[in-house]
Amino acid sequence: MKGSKHIMFWLPYLVSILYVILFIYAATSKLWDFHQFKIQLGQSPVLTAYADWVAWLVPLTEYILAFLLLWKVTRAKALYASLGLMTMFTTYIILVLSFSDYVPCSCGGVLEDLGWTEHIVFNLLFVVLAVIAIVQLEASPTPKTSLS
Repeated sequence: MKGSKHIMFWLPYLVSILYVILFIYAATSKLWDFHQFKIQLGQSPVLTAYADWVAWLVPLTEYILAFLLLWKVTRAKALYASLGLMTMFTTYIILVLSFSDYVPCSCGGVLEDLGWTEHIVFNLLFVVLAVIAIVQLEASPTPKTSLS
């Protein structure tokens, strides 16, 4: 029983670290090939008119969330924001796949190599992880530790 309590205490932190890795990797890969990222956003049937500012806003948001997920005091709000962002990404993919003939992938890096089904599953996994972490964070009292 003590082991499961220990795991449940650390779960929000571990999910946060996974999100930090994902967001830093995704933002960096977008900025690394920024020109291509912006072109792909411009080809989107939904984002064409907003491609210039979305191209900067998405990686900036990912970096900010990665930073906020590292600190206990901002972790809960950052997990909610991460859940919202990942839900938006997933919804965008589903909508574009459902209503467009052409679907550009502006993910970057290894994520760009995923098929659309795999990409949706990957995103949904992170949505579920965020929900579990938020529920656990909200449900458990915070023991006093010097870590995180």
